Amino acid sequence: MNVTDISQETESEILLDEGDHDRFSHYARKADIVESTVTGKPIVALCGKVWVPDRNPDRFPICPKCKELYEQKKAKENS
Repeated sequence: MNVTDISQETESEILLDEGDHDRFSHYARKADIVESTVTGKPIVALCGKVWVPDRNPDRFPICPKCKELYEQKKAKENS
């Protein structure tokens, strides 16, 4: 396990312990969302939250961590 793995693992654990992740809509790959809808299999959001999407995401604000990571990814693609 390298330093990056440890850092991401610790951050995800903190998010899960605080419970704030349940108050947001999260970004994930469309294919994963579709598969989860059909199979009930949990998916992983950009921020590291693992869950089974089961409610209307329009009812919740976007996860700030997911939004930040998505914007960073898009900026790199456009550079």
